[in-house]
Amino acid sequence: MSKITFSAAEKSRYNRHIIMPDFGIEAQERLKASSVLVIGAGGLGSPMLLYLAAAGIGKIGILDCDVVDDSNLQRQIVFGIDCIGKPKADEAKQRLELLNPYIEIKVHNTQITASNAIEILKQYDVVADGTDNFPTRYLVNDACVILGKPSVYASIYQFEGQVSVFNNLMADGSRGPNYRDIFPFPPEPGSVPNCSEAGVLGVLPGIIGSMQALEVIKVVANVGETLSGKLYTFNALSFESMTYNIKKNFDNDEIIKGGLIDYEQFCGVPAIEKKLKEVSPAELIEWQKSGEKIQIIDVREAYEYDIVNIDGELIPLSAIEKEYAKISTDKKVIIHCKMGGRSAAAIKLIEEKHGLTNLYNLKGGIVNYIRELELDMPIY
Repeated sequence: MSKITFSAAEKSRYNRHIIMPDFGIEAQERLKASSVLVIGAGGLGSPMLLYLAAAGIGKIGILDCDVVDDSNLQRQIVFGIDCIGKPKADEAKQRLELLNPYIEIKVHNTQITASNAIEILKQYDVVADGTDNFPTRYLVNDACVILGKPSVYASIYQFEGQVSVFNNLMADGSRGPNYRDIFPFPPEPGSVPNCSEAGVLGVLPGIIGSMQALEVIKVVANVGETLSGKLYTFNALSFESMTYNIKKNFDNDEIIKGGLIDYEQFCGVPAIEKKLKEVSPAELIEWQKSGEKIQIIDVREAYEYDIVNIDGELIPLSAIEKEYAKISTDKKVIIHCKMGGRSAAAIKLIEEKHGLTNLYNLKGGIVNYIRELELDMPIY
């Protein structure tokens, strides 16, 4: 590796780092020599990207295939209203270039999959997972185990967040615990809603994403004590935090020998989708126009229904079994939620327990309904 040097402008910019006795020029050199891939430029990725760029990470990769939506701006602070409708990765890159012109930023405007994960991740020293779905979490974890790379993990839910460092290189040359040492297998599909379904306090990803950036910097700069072997949890309402020790109890050889798998199937996603009949918003409108006998059931929560609804009968997912008798058996029953996850879980439950065959999942939920039909209704 060539010797790391700093221009006078860089030294001035990073002066507050360099003058710290426990950080200094050596740690700043390690930051400049490093490369970090941030997967997800959303709630967690926004503050993480800003602080990693400001800190002077030499090369930052941004992986995200989504576009900016107005509902993102409540928490995804790297974006402004001028970014709406544009690719997140590209817009985040432009923002970081304005923040720090001395670093390299690479965009991966794609979805990470089992077929491309190894090729993308091997370009970076450290991976930071800021996603909110289980297939990607397991995919990123397993790819890092196979490649022998540390990953910095964080997740958020409503008022709570957690952070850890996985697969970190230990002093004895071994690797620390990883995501599978805490969660060997994913939860039942639909049992844990993501942020778009359950909501999240806007400031929380700022707090947790900043902590995630902190752990990345500690890993890269080799300063302080990281959260390797620990899981830190934070409750924003009570301001209470806990740190749990993690023990290695999963055989990594299963991952290394088996390679990357179909994580959608592993997490039960296609298993639900293959069983479900779906109806698009346009098809639903055609059914209504033609006089088709239908029943629309909304499995969201009451507060969501109050924000926006399409005149469906409200039966929250938590009450679907108790209120099963309300579901028609002689009509086409269209079940929907915000984006399709909870309604899929509701249909799976009803079909398995009661054998109904007249259930249809509204594709993409009410969000897709509003967008596809271009309705002047709020998307929350």
